[in-house]
Amino acid sequence: MTELKRTPIFPLYADIQGSRCIDFGGWELPVQFYGIQKEHEAVRERAGLFDVSHMGEFFVEGEGAEAFIQHMTTNDVTRIADGQAQYTLLCYPNGGVVDDLLVYRLAQDRYMLVVNASNIDKDFAWLTEHLPETGVSLTNASANMALLALQGPAALAIIQPLTDAALNQLKPFHFMEKVQVAGTEALVSRTGYTGEDGFEMYIDAQDAKALWQALLEAGEAHGLLPAGLGARDTLRFEARLPLYGQELSQDITPLEASLGFFVKLDKDDFIGREALLKQKAEGTPRKLVGIEMIDKGIPRSHYPVYAGEELIGEVTTGTQSPTLKRNLGLALINKDFAAIDTEVFVEIRGKKLKAKVIKAPFYKRT
Repeated sequence: MTELKRTPIFPLYADIQGSRCIDFGGWELPVQFYGIQKEHEAVRERAGLFDVSHMGEFFVEGEGAEAFIQHMTTNDVTRIADGQAQYTLLCYPNGGVVDDLLVYRLAQDRYMLVVNASNIDKDFAWLTEHLPETGVSLTNASANMALLALQGPAALAIIQPLTDAALNQLKPFHFMEKVQVAGTEALVSRTGYTGEDGFEMYIDAQDAKALWQALLEAGEAHGLLPAGLGARDTLRFEARLPLYGQELSQDITPLEASLGFFVKLDKDDFIGREALLKQKAEGTPRKLVGIEMIDKGIPRSHYPVYAGEELIGEVTTGTQSPTLKRNLGLALINKDFAAIDTEVFVEIRGKKLKAKVIKAPFYKRT
């Protein structure tokens, strides 16, 4: 049996009574500390702190770094400047997705790529396979880095007193390097995966425990809670933020997943461009939509979706929304049935239960 990997914060999970860990892509990670509902509400109303140190970090450096990333990813990396981050995707030649990721421009010839934990080895191999012979170096720094995410409306009030850096002036998808936060040097970015305001802190792995404890202490007066994978999933789901392996995969293109904004088909050639151009011209056969249950039942991942007797797709993610208290799902279905208010049926434990197509995201921060 393969031993599960652990983040630098793992020894501190036991300090929180009620913490429960699960196997998540080969990592032993907390699914919850105080309960998914409580942690979800904390992030929506106050703040939550996530240990996401399992994520992967690659550094791309050299005079050819920008051109390499431009060729490998769907977005236009030439549109960002030093100190900016960009959401983008790696695609296969057929348009399917290798992974979705964030690109941080540290300098014109130096970038950091942040990839999904379960895809670290695959992504590194894919990038290495396409690396030019000269002008670009690729380094996997994942084992030496940790990542903490402070999310929620009180995030700024919690973190600002811990640093002299003017984080209140940091715009979304912008970052600062070498920021001292509670005595720990961090790259601090105004990014997150919850639909709320917040900050992500990339630090040396050996500094992770000290910063985790300092943030929990600083946030206590604001109602901050540590939060696990369960709340991370319900929060991102309400905001229609995709999860690789569910809304994205080697068989699901960015256009089908309603991520066309992050696919710049007018830029120079990139891997997958030809297939995506064709798909856009012909129209995607499937579309990711929001659904709401009319009959009593909760749609779960991979539940079949029907229009009458016709199988038209499946649920990618579904749950009872902790914020809205409604049974909601994201479903990848035949485009002919994707119009708002279209009646569909979700098969739950052998029964076809009525649902309808609704607008997504389900939640937007005011």
